[in-house]
Amino acid sequence: MKIFSSLYKWTLRWAEHQFAPRFLAVLTFAESIFFPIPPDVLLAPMVLAKPHKAWYFASLTTIASILGGAVGYWLGYLMFEPWIQPLITEFGYQDRFNTAISWFSEWGVWVVFIAGFSPIPYKLFTVSAGFLHMAFLPFFIASAIGRGLRFFMVAGLIKWGGSAMEQKIRQWVDVLGWGFVGAIVIGYFSLR
Repeated sequence: MKIFSSLYKWTLRWAEHQFAPRFLAVLTFAESIFFPIPPDVLLAPMVLAKPHKAWYFASLTTIASILGGAVGYWLGYLMFEPWIQPLITEFGYQDRFNTAISWFSEWGVWVVFIAGFSPIPYKLFTVSAGFLHMAFLPFFIASAIGRGLRFFMVAGLIKWGGSAMEQKIRQWVDVLGWGFVGAIVIGYFSLR
């Protein structure tokens, strides 16, 4: 099935829209708190569509992400019992949350950096850091560095690869898409 090819073409068209940067910022902000779709899925096509704005898009994504992360932190800090804990339980994230808590006790602030840079759900670590009353400044700095490295790396690779990379992505988008879905399923069942 070529589901991802159609989505890719739609995303490329949408990436050129005048409101795409605003949507990218909102998506990124929400992803740092609760939204499941990573901003890379819009950042990459936007850089492909307008490579001369790669660093602007990476900066916008980074700023929105660390601001969303700060909101997630304060929600965990101030509103964990009444709001966050029931949602974690309802969505079946309790085991993942417990894993995040144990990683904090083992690695401290470094886990925020790793979560910010990697595809690990960043939102779990923003809320966990607040819940654990981690010092805000180290959290904020680790978030800024981790998220910034990730988004500037994505924008840089896409800008560097240019049209040749775009052709390869177009050629392999369905294989990559189904591979990503498979990785999510494997990750989900391995964390249970």
